[in-house]
Amino acid sequence: MGKNVAKKLIESHLVSGDTGGGEIAVRIDQTLTQDSTGTMAYLQFEAMGIPRVRTKLSVAYIDHNTLQAGYENADDHKYIQTAAARYGIYFSRPGNGICHQVHLERFGVPGMTLLGSDSHTPTCGALGMLAIGAGGLDVAVAMGGGPYYLNMPKIAAVRLIGRLRDGVGAKDVILEVLRRLTVKGGIGKIMEYTGEGVATLSIPERATIANMGAELGATTSVFPSDGVTRAFLKAQGREKDFTEILPDTPAEYDEEITIDLSRLEPLAAQPHSPDNVARIKDIGKIKVDQVAIGSCTNSSLLDMLKVARILKGKTVHPDTSLVIAPGSKQVLNMLAMSGALADMVAAGARILECACGPCIGMGQSPATGAVSVRTFNRNFYGRSGTESAKVYLTGPETAAASAINGYLTDPLDMGLDFSDIMMPERFLVNDNMITPPAKDPDKVEVVRGPNIKPFPQNKPLSGRVEGEVLLVMGDNITTDHIMPSNSKLLPYRSNIPYLSEYCLTPIDPVFPGRAKEKGGGWLIAGENYGQGSSREHAALVPLYLGVKGVIAKSFARIHMANLINNGLLPLAFAESADYQRITQGDVIAIADIQAQLKKGGNITAENLTKGYSFNLKADLYPRQRETLLTGGLLNYTRISQKG
Repeated sequence: MGKNVAKKLIESHLVSGDTGGGEIAVRIDQTLTQDSTGTMAYLQFEAMGIPRVRTKLSVAYIDHNTLQAGYENADDHKYIQTAAARYGIYFSRPGNGICHQVHLERFGVPGMTLLGSDSHTPTCGALGMLAIGAGGLDVAVAMGGGPYYLNMPKIAAVRLIGRLRDGVGAKDVILEVLRRLTVKGGIGKIMEYTGEGVATLSIPERATIANMGAELGATTSVFPSDGVTRAFLKAQGREKDFTEILPDTPAEYDEEITIDLSRLEPLAAQPHSPDNVARIKDIGKIKVDQVAIGSCTNSSLLDMLKVARILKGKTVHPDTSLVIAPGSKQVLNMLAMSGALADMVAAGARILECACGPCIGMGQSPATGAVSVRTFNRNFYGRSGTESAKVYLTGPETAAASAINGYLTDPLDMGLDFSDIMMPERFLVNDNMITPPAKDPDKVEVVRGPNIKPFPQNKPLSGRVEGEVLLVMGDNITTDHIMPSNSKLLPYRSNIPYLSEYCLTPIDPVFPGRAKEKGGGWLIAGENYGQGSSREHAALVPLYLGVKGVIAKSFARIHMANLINNGLLPLAFAESADYQRITQGDVIAIADIQAQLKKGGNITAENLTKGYSFNLKADLYPRQRETLLTGGLLNYTRISQKG
């Protein structure tokens, strides 16, 4: 059997390890950050003492914290802009667009690797890139020239046959994958899309699917780089960046599912999980109070043109609010030039800036108890900014139709015809909102505002680790639970002491006070702990509060890496029944943690309160063990550089 696309990409960048299994290290060509994670990433890069980035390309985007109700966001933006100028990083200014949409348009290159401090970095897998989301510290190390370490994923084929009907979109494809596999179904895997149906999908459609692969827990998602890729890059004035990357015939995969595109129907993810998927017709005509169209999942030009077609000559229902956020300045300019923007405005849509906006709870929170239909990628409880709201995730066709009718609408009932909406032969290219790094970096002063505080750093691990169980949680705890990220808190992403007052408050409002009173301790959780965003604040803030580690049934990939990077123990129950025996307030101790970690295998812990011992799994590679022993990745990197 021949090689698949994912294995070809990995092998061409392999620094150490073996694609047959185990830990591997890959060379990183490009990095991206955004302003919600970027300040911390650049503080960490500065702490390494490296004068200039060593990647082929690094880009800093401002797209998350764009509401400036105080000085905090603006100060972070100034810090990122000046740090980018000094250290050799391109800077995408506020208003230029969402990082994943802009990177797809202007920077993504087939065959290259991309590491981003955002969980939806796999969007660029649509171009045939190995694009992976990670914590900010991993990205900082990559900017310094270090490789990215990960467990060699299994490669799962999603074989596409047939062609989508008008009214059924790429969002319905990935929702179908989520329906089948769940939010845990992609853990430890790369999802590779193959089959004759791939050729029928445009790059923006592929990007929608690759983007939401993050909701599967997948390491990344990849598509081949083919004629469709070449046409897209040519239209962006970047045909020279094209490289054909196809799977061998036949190619070997670890597992496979098949989806017939022609049989798909419009779907929605119901509250409060992206895998709670049902057909629109089965959910029924529920009243819709708000519709929000955009995000890095569905804000491309083709998505927006379809929305404008549905809205043209109509009026948004009087009981429904419609907001639309184009994904980039390029998209917004072309909508304006084509007249589609005027059709949106005439219908009663409110046009937001080219940014993440409502997707991350940054504005446009629904009313109390409202139903909000959104073209976004996550509908976790409270993420919209309104805990009582019911958020449904759909494609733009369903969202626009629902805005007109005021109830959840199956777009297949509307007889839509999008046959004339096609990829343009030439996109409008204007990169005037992208600032290159300074030619004379020594003259650049890096500006730090008063809200930018030092990040906590751990100490080397040794002796006995003992603490009280601060909180016992269930399955699928998200990073939104661990470190909420609404419009009131996002301005403080560079202020860990302030954020600490809100850690885990969606689960237990008094948790921060208890953690401080007890001097830290342990967190206990069920399956898939830490799913969702790549935000390393979900590890940094518990570290600041004195948390020693997390004992869970299983972990989400990025969050587990963030725990290790910050020197927090990620330990799994050897016997799931032991999870049931632990209650809040129990004192858990691990004797001689240094020796136990070095030895490998199970770790013995004691429940001192209830008087029994139990085993924990530390499924870690030698490098990860050393990282924990040194107190985190920053310490480990410094030691490695000295060595």
